[in-house]
Formats: sequence, structure tokens, C-alpha cells
Amino acid sequence: MTSHTLNELIAEGVRGRYILVRSDLNVPLDGSAVTDDGRIKASLPVLKKLSDAGARVLVTAHLGRPKGAPEDKYSLKPAATRLAELADFKVQLANDTVGDSAKELASGLQDGEVLILENVRFDARETSKDDAERGAFADELVALTGSNGAFVDDAFGAVHRKHASVFDVATRLPSYLGDLVHTEVEVLRKLTTDTQRPYVVVLGGSKVSDKLAVIDNLLGKADTILVGGGMLFTFLAAAGHKVAGSLLEEDQIPVVQDYLKRASDAGTSFVIPTDVVVASRFAADAEHEVVKADAIEDSTFGAAGIGLDIGPESASAFAAQIEGAKTVFWNGPMGVFEFEAFSSGTRAIAQALTDTVAFTVVGGGDSAAAVRTLGFEDSQFGHISTGGGASLEYLEGKELPGLSVLDR
Repeated sequence: MTSHTLNELIAEGVRGRYILVRSDLNVPLDGSAVTDDGRIKASLPVLKKLSDAGARVLVTAHLGRPKGAPEDKYSLKPAATRLAELADFKVQLANDTVGDSAKELASGLQDGEVLILENVRFDARETSKDDAERGAFADELVALTGSNGAFVDDAFGAVHRKHASVFDVATRLPSYLGDLVHTEVEVLRKLTTDTQRPYVVVLGGSKVSDKLAVIDNLLGKADTILVGGGMLFTFLAAAGHKVAGSLLEEDQIPVVQDYLKRASDAGTSFVIPTDVVVASRFAADAEHEVVKADAIEDSTFGAAGIGLDIGPESASAFAAQIEGAKTVFWNGPMGVFEFEAFSSGTRAIAQALTDTVAFTVVGGGDSAAAVRTLGFEDSQFGHISTGGGASLEYLEGKELPGLSVLDR
């Protein structure tokens, strides 16, 4: 990567300068309470470096998917409050993004202080497909930095988006790679080039359609792909098994069958669960039992049964594969981990990753939330990504606009 780094920017001198930082504060909320502050903590080091160096820091970020206008439930206030609790520098939140509040607070910033601008997606131009509209919004963001500003992209969770606060501002200001993004890219390179083998990939989550491009790109690169989560039922159906009321993408069955055929020629093995936990309904207190994966409709619940987790036999088999690996990438929970009764498969994978000597990467999003919900510490894994979607697109071999614009 040829991008300029944060350390280079600081070496140039930032005291008294306005530095626009794209951070990732897209955290899960329960009302106004942050339920997982992992991304906030991951954003903190770069902000602290800039604050310690005397910069006047303007932070852009998004939360959720508002429809181009302010919505209270998508305000960055909970994230800003949590950041202020963790930080040893002054943190303020503007009531808007480029309006009167942002301009007034920005003009009053002192060296070392941080101002978070309100959710950039409250402005429809942020995500516009029209280059001119995005550019106009970027111009207003850049104007807040004055005559000697700079831009730091530290939001890996957004680098796959061609959005104004990610892409267009980088074409208008001297731009630098944040430490978090730099680390993420270096980690992902270990998963795509000169990877230590055996290389095991664990894929879960609800839909196989979300992972098709990743699977396609990993054939021949990964030695083994372990399949869990809701997507496993499409694999079972592709193998000719009935899955009762479990999640199934019927239109993807031919695609999965093609992957299963191609895998052996490519030198990649798929491992599909041999047992699953089937429930009477989708609920935390649902009746449930473990059945063989090829006999789901033979459960007590018949054709109405819903598979909500991999079974203990499968969890042990997956753990054994992980134990023998040198590199492991995991994206997507094995079951409905939010319900205790259906969290065992996900917990088993997390435990296996903490026990192995392999280099382990947890691919962000639901996987990161799962390990924290289940009581694991980030430090128990080689790396926990802050960007699930960006990680997947990188592994798909796609160009990430937020990175490519920095490599210039």
C-alpha cells in the first residue's frame, strides 16, 4: 500500500490544524444505550494521537441507515457520550453535520479537542449515486477544516462505500491512512497472500447469498471451509436433504451444488454439520432437540421444525479442524447466539479460536458482537475486524473505493 500514514501526518505537524477524521461509530444500540462499544474503543487510538499532537479534530461517522434526514434513533449522541467517557480529551457533538451547530462548534475548537459531527447519513448527499451531489456535501465538510486541513480515514467498516465522507473528501484534502484501517488491511493480506496453511475458513450467518462471492474467491485458497448458521440449510438442501421449516434460499441451491462440485478440484474441502439443534419455533424458550442433519424432518417437530444451531457433534468436528490450522478466518455465528439455548455452536467456535496457536481473525459484525456477548475478550483472538462487510468484499477480491482513493 502506497498511502500516506497517520504517523507521516503527525510528523508534518498538526498543532492548531483542523484534521477531518472518518471514524466508525456505527455501534449497536438498545434504545440510547450502546450494547457493544468495540468500534468506539477501536476508533479511540487515532483520535488520541491527533489530540495529543495538538490537532483540532473533526469526526465524521454514520450510524444505522437513516433515509437522508435526521432521525433521533440514529443520532450519534450515545456513541459520542461513550467516546467522551473513554477519552482523556474534550469531546463535543454537533447537532448537525455541516449546519450552524457544526460551524459554530468547529470555529471554537481548541488544540487537542474533538468535535463529532452528527450522523453524515442525515444528509442524503452522503450516499448519493450522483458524483456532483456527493461532491457538494464533501465541499461543505472540507470547508470546516479551513485552509490547512487534512483527512484521515480510520473507518474500515466504511471503506467499501463510495460515500462523500469516505471517498470524495479524500480527493479534496491531503489524505492519510488511519492506524485502524492500516492494521485491518495488513491482517486481511495475511488471509489472501502468503497465507500460513492449513487455512480454515468458518462461515456462518443467515444467508448463503451474502457469502457466495467470498466462497467463490476462496476456492483453492482455503484448505477447508466450515459451514454453519442459517446458510447451512441451503448446503444441506443442495446435498438432497430436507430442512423442514429452517431458513432456506432455494434459488441458491444450484449455485451451492456447483461450489460443492468445484471444491474438490480446487483443493478445498467443505465441512457441513452432521447434527443440528432443531426448535419448535423461533424463540428463546422454544422446545428443542438435537437431530442428525439428514433427518431434520424426523424431529419431534416434524416439518415445522426450525434449525437454530449446529449440534455438539458438529461443534467438536469444527473445533478439531480449527485446532489443526495455522490460519483461521471466521465470519458469521453458528446459530442464534442471542438465545442461550442456541448459542453453544458459536461459543464452541469462539473457544476453539482462543485455544488454537493459529493466527485467528474474527470478521467483524455479528461475529464480533457474538464473542463479546458470550463473554470473550478481544485480546483472546489474533484480530477482531471492525468491518464485516468491508472484510468480505476484500476477500471477494473487490476494489474498496475508500482505500483506492488513498493510494494515489
